[in-house]
Amino acid sequence: MLLLEICISTQTLSLIKDNHLIKKYVISTAKNGMGEEYGSEKTPLGWHIIRAKIGTNAPANTVFIRRRSTGEIFIPEFIKQFPERDWILTRILWLSGLEIHKNRLGNVDSMRRKIYIHGSPDQFVMGTPESKGCIRMRNHDVIELFDTIPVGTRVLVKE
Repeated sequence: MLLLEICISTQTLSLIKDNHLIKKYVISTAKNGMGEEYGSEKTPLGWHIIRAKIGTNAPANTVFIRRRSTGEIFIPEFIKQFPERDWILTRILWLSGLEIHKNRLGNVDSMRRKIYIHGSPDQFVMGTPESKGCIRMRNHDVIELFDTIPVGTRVLVKE
């Protein structure tokens, strides 16, 4: 059985198979810390599953808006052009909470909040909280993870 364990204190995502660590990735979680409330821009804690995988076979650095490819390939100049954009690149693993009233349903629903594991520009720092709630990864790492895990993989987000 595969499991993803996201540790906010160490800013790591661990891929675990049958209770054995397979791979550990450096990530970036929310700049605003941990929390589940809609609009908080915080990373939600608790048990989730991968509800959907988006971006199969898309080129690295494909730009996504609302889970759809824009047809663009990210270049560093885009950051200057669109400084407020939350860059979602390459692949999307869409999380859905499993704990009712903690990260599922109502004002705390991770899927409704559009919480993803996704690729990000190479210039973005990993290992420190900088996102708007999602879990950011390096593009080559998110491709590797995407190709390894199926929809339905359980995800634990912990402090």
